[in-house]
Amino acid sequence: MQLVVGRIGRPHGLRGDVTVEVRTDDPEQRFAPGATVSTDPASAGPLVVASRRWHSGVLLVRFEGVDDRDRAEELRGTMLVIDSADIPPSDDPDEFYDHQLIGLTVVTPDGERAGEVTDVLHHGQDLLVVRRGGRDVYIPFVKALVPEIDLEAGTLLVVAPAGLLDPDQAV
Repeated sequence: MQLVVGRIGRPHGLRGDVTVEVRTDDPEQRFAPGATVSTDPASAGPLVVASRRWHSGVLLVRFEGVDDRDRAEELRGTMLVIDSADIPPSDDPDEFYDHQLIGLTVVTPDGERAGEVTDVLHHGQDLLVVRRGGRDVYIPFVKALVPEIDLEAGTLLVVAPAGLLDPDQAV
């Protein structure tokens, strides 16, 4: 599975630097000089990081072979991706990557199948998007509501208050 770690934005300057919208928690590693990054579309890469620097809170990256503004502009909108198999497992048993959660079957304490995790949203509070009854239900991703995750079994236990899993209540 391919995971997006960044998106190339507008060129910066005349020598091929581009802005990168960071979508990884480890930009220093993912965009280290010499690192190779796959792209979506694949025809745009792979790209090798020649240099990187931060400027006013924005990551600027120069890729090998991208030496002018025109070539940098051609890369605008390109997604920078890595293979999920390249991510080391977390040492924290209560920490999960989004790609590990997406696709898990949601079950209730009674063993009832309550849906499937289709997305994870990070908007101040992490939310699981669960497809149930043809609609999306949003479940706060907190230990009190999601006390158990079994990646091997492919399940996620949700202890939901009355009405939370009701698709008619979905926003």
